[in-house]
Amino acid sequence: MKWGFRWYGEKGDTIPLKYVRQIPGINGVVGTLLTKMPGDVWEVSEIQELKESVEKGKLELLGIESVAIHDAIKAGTPERDQYIENYIQTIKNLSQCDVRMICYSFKPIFGWAKTDLFYENKDGSFSLVYDQAVVDKMEPADMYKLIHSQSKGFSLPGWEEERLNKFGKLVEMYEGVTEEILFENLSYFLKKIIPVCEEMDVKMAIHPDDPPFELFGFPRITKNLHDLKKILSIVDSPYNGLTLCTGSLGAEPNNDMVEIIHEVGDRINFVHFRNVEFLGERKFRESAHLSADGSLDMYAIMKALVDVGFDGVIRPDHGRTVFGEVAMPGYGLYDRAMGITYLQGLHEAITKAKG
Repeated sequence: MKWGFRWYGEKGDTIPLKYVRQIPGINGVVGTLLTKMPGDVWEVSEIQELKESVEKGKLELLGIESVAIHDAIKAGTPERDQYIENYIQTIKNLSQCDVRMICYSFKPIFGWAKTDLFYENKDGSFSLVYDQAVVDKMEPADMYKLIHSQSKGFSLPGWEEERLNKFGKLVEMYEGVTEEILFENLSYFLKKIIPVCEEMDVKMAIHPDDPPFELFGFPRITKNLHDLKKILSIVDSPYNGLTLCTGSLGAEPNNDMVEIIHEVGDRINFVHFRNVEFLGERKFRESAHLSADGSLDMYAIMKALVDVGFDGVIRPDHGRTVFGEVAMPGYGLYDRAMGITYLQGLHEAITKAKG
């Protein structure tokens, strides 16, 4: 496995790479270009600048999350071909810079959603929480206001001001888009790009819905094992792969993470490893990574990854805010550093026990 850490760049992250490099066993970071909006071409010079900044910190740029999909592609409007061509050019440019993995999502309007970004835990740390009962009392546009009111000045990916300003147009764009239509639009997209990915040796890794159920009536198509297998069947290629996010899929108690890994493990190109605690009906807390702090069996999940021979990029995901750190919600240094060390401990114990 390659042990990674999500990093938002020198201008977008509170954590310098010299601190990331001090995490034992770390190989590199999964980066992004915060200045790029969905549909933009990522230029070679921009990618190379990011890569050089990572390598200057004596780390490897392990992949990108994410090259966002333009809503015209997801909604299937007449403009989608133009934006698919832009995406293909970005794939080629990433390949030219020797960047071989893209994490992406195919969610209408809301890439991720939480209702409390600073839920105080019993130990005084803070976690992200989702509560469907809160969402049920809101209009879709209210979610933007809620997130921005809790952001503490941080720019949160997927909740950019530009998207808020065109929210009404986005809702109109997705009018009449059902799960079936959204899936057809994903199929159209993948059939266009995967041959290019194969040629350029760049693997795609679709991220599950977060939360893994319908939000404000907008369709969701990456929420369970059935959905994932359906997506993988569109183009039977290792380049059409998955991001296994244990905290996203695991937020639905009916999703058996071990079963999912054994069923589709050969198509997992990237892993987000984190725990969640079920607090009620469609209500959950993003807990510390330790099994005992949440509702998922992290040992069993890691063992399943070892059993299927996963050897891609894995990183700790949303951490708590601990030790008084001031950082982007879910993306502080300390709890994610503790998390990756825990993952490495699980992995070492499991692999040595297997002999």
